[in-house]
Amino acid sequence: MSDLNYFFLQLQLQYKVDLTERKSIIIFDEVQLCPYARQAIKTLVKDGRYDYIETGSLISIKKNVKDILIPSEERKLQMHPMDFEEFLWALNDNSTMKLLKSVFDNKKNFGDRLNRKLMRDFRLYMLVGGMPQSINEYITTNNCRKVDMVKRDILNLYEDDFRKIDSTGRLAMLFEAIPSQLNKNTRGFQTKKVLNSYKTTDNSILSMISELKDSKVVSVAYHANDPNVGLSAYKDLNKFKLYLADTGLFVTLQFKDKDFTDNIIYEKLLNDKLSANLGYLYENAVAQILTSTGNELFYYTFSNVKQKKNYEIDFILSRKNKICPIEVKSSNYKVHTSIDEFYVKFSDRILNRYIIHSKDVSKDKDILCIPFYLTQFIAQKEDI
Repeated sequence: MSDLNYFFLQLQLQYKVDLTERKSIIIFDEVQLCPYARQAIKTLVKDGRYDYIETGSLISIKKNVKDILIPSEERKLQMHPMDFEEFLWALNDNSTMKLLKSVFDNKKNFGDRLNRKLMRDFRLYMLVGGMPQSINEYITTNNCRKVDMVKRDILNLYEDDFRKIDSTGRLAMLFEAIPSQLNKNTRGFQTKKVLNSYKTTDNSILSMISELKDSKVVSVAYHANDPNVGLSAYKDLNKFKLYLADTGLFVTLQFKDKDFTDNIIYEKLLNDKLSANLGYLYENAVAQILTSTGNELFYYTFSNVKQKKNYEIDFILSRKNKICPIEVKSSNYKVHTSIDEFYVKFSDRILNRYIIHSKDVSKDKDILCIPFYLTQFIAQKEDI
């Protein structure tokens, strides 16, 4: 950094490019592997000739800061996996989502034939996921086995990062347990059962969950003890659910211990043969959409003592001065006892009620029922 002219000359020679002042950008990829390159940003930005982007694993970036000066010039951008609309763009479809928005605004249905086609497209997106590498592999090869291999490589990198910051392996264990914990349909993630061979305190558990959340690899849904406007004020830090930030990775993580040839989930998911006990894949997909559109995740559980029944609202959004409960249904969508009981309990707080399922747009009393591929339109804050 003592001779920037020489540094820029070396870059141009190494990469055989011409740098043009105020028109060229330099990318520091995997910057966590060289912390001093991150520190150099301060000098490079002050020089003013070019702009810079740093990319890398957030977990390692946060840890690899020993003996370096963190540049105040950094502006952090939170990146999410590609959403369904971006997935369609990658497949050279630039019109579908615009048309869907128009139909959604008028609360019209699509007809069974078109809905089945759109749901198949959405299930393909769930299968491939939103990681650029896996989408590129799908476009290049149209081979689900190769896509699965790419996703397994990504998961291995994540788990390696977790072990770097937690040599006991507990973070990796929590991460790997996400699908099985959602499958158990409990009222929250049973951390102590996953880590039953370790002595843990509440503080250590909260610290590990914070690490997972900060990694952006995982999304955390907290229980809202009092589902009301300003949900963050009522969240229970000790009661939560974990979701993967990318549903495509979730699909692979669920069957990571099996060879791809045994992984019939791909065929079942794509052809809508998904069994009821795998419906939490759809729940993860909804969590991903809500998170990527800027929503914090909250859920709510409650009991009817007289009937001795437990109920759960999968997600709650806060809009205006009201709340919007969401129930995710992979099957038997005509029965929605939880959202009905929730309405009885909190009717004066509710703006809109939603059921997200695989069928066409419809209304059941005041409940708007929409297919999964329309979720982003209720998730966008200005659209509710």
